Amino acid sequence: MALAQSIYDPYASDTMLVAPDGSILDYVPEQGEVVTSRDRAGRLILIDRDGNVVATEMRNEGYAPRRVDQYPPRPGGYREYRDTAGYRDYREYRPEEPGAFTGSIPDSGSITRLPLEDQPYPQDQQPEDDYASIERQQQPLQQLEPEKPIIAVTKKPQAEVAALQVFLDREGISPGVIDGHLGENVNKAIAAWQEMTGETLDPNNSEDIMQRLSYSGGLPIVDYTITAADAAGPFVASIPEDYSQKAQLPAMAYTSTSEKLAEQFHMDENYLKALNPGVDLSIPGTTIKVISPGEPKTGAVTRIVADKSKEQVLAYGDDGNLIAAYPATIGSTATPSPSGSHTVTRIALNPGYTYNPKINFKQGNNDKILEIPPGPNGPVGTVWIALSKPTYGIHGTPEPSKIGKTNSNGCIRLTNWDATELAKMVKPGTTVEFVE
Repeated sequence: MALAQSIYDPYASDTMLVAPDGSILDYVPEQGEVVTSRDRAGRLILIDRDGNVVATEMRNEGYAPRRVDQYPPRPGGYREYRDTAGYRDYREYRPEEPGAFTGSIPDSGSITRLPLEDQPYPQDQQPEDDYASIERQQQPLQQLEPEKPIIAVTKKPQAEVAALQVFLDREGISPGVIDGHLGENVNKAIAAWQEMTGETLDPNNSEDIMQRLSYSGGLPIVDYTITAADAAGPFVASIPEDYSQKAQLPAMAYTSTSEKLAEQFHMDENYLKALNPGVDLSIPGTTIKVISPGEPKTGAVTRIVADKSKEQVLAYGDDGNLIAAYPATIGSTATPSPSGSHTVTRIALNPGYTYNPKINFKQGNNDKILEIPPGPNGPVGTVWIALSKPTYGIHGTPEPSKIGKTNSNGCIRLTNWDATELAKMVKPGTTVEFVE
């Protein structure tokens, strides 16, 4: 590999390091500056400490170098070397050149991806590579789609666990709040990701996770400058437990800038503070460290499965493929969730909440109907997806860190950001199945 980059050695090696923009590196990274991994084609990948791809090791066949008579040597530059065809040493660094190619990683702007629904394949004309075809001929039918094993996550540094959570979040497979801690929500998300992709994910391979992150938005933790709007609120001093006191508030708003920012970046509030020790998160213009979550998943969800035993909501498209998955709190022993199949009847964003002890449940000593104003800290958070079973629905929560760890009053409770994402992918008539 080093010989391939040497600008002084007159003998060409059979490999070279190619940067993501297609140019050949004119240096060899020092030991310790990069870590190595391999892409799906088995090629060696060099990744820097920030998770950025530095170069890919490539075979030098197929690269069209420049002719010496077309491009003169650099003044005081590399030692001259000419072969019988009159070409210079191919290892000199060269910017992009029409007609030259390396087969390296294409720039994101050079590819146009059409929506999948715009380019369907007939069922009898599905593309298949030769290797897959051979394997299908050799394997029994029942072995074509084996269940993917879930690799246990070993104890990892908090930053590496957070990176894994960010990767899953960007894939549309929510781990719940991103807090840098392992738990059942992470394990459930890994299993759902494997169902969605058909691949096996090794959560202990941090180099692979960082490489995947570099293709889906970059570093998991980034800088963010607090804006005036972030600090402006509106905020309330605190959220009381008693529903009669909640009803007297002007709004079920956030209680602080840190709570708002944590929810904005899909984070646990304590983890946000841990990433920014001693920082006043209420001052506009302050630059802080935050999680870089994924863009909201899009698609048309036609079927939702609420798995009570897993405490997870799975959202499927019309083709039966998994689109998204979310950790959830689904009912309790005292107030169990429904059984069987129901449908979505309406979707309300930023809803108020009507408390009726004769219809819902008894909260404290409240025995009258109460109107609780809307807001992220309301009983149903920022979203209400009503079901055909009266008084039941899918909704957000004022306490995202407790999702999957506590009980609900019979409904399906998600984090506010997960509930909002799901609400924008469903419509009245979407099926919701409760399974044990």
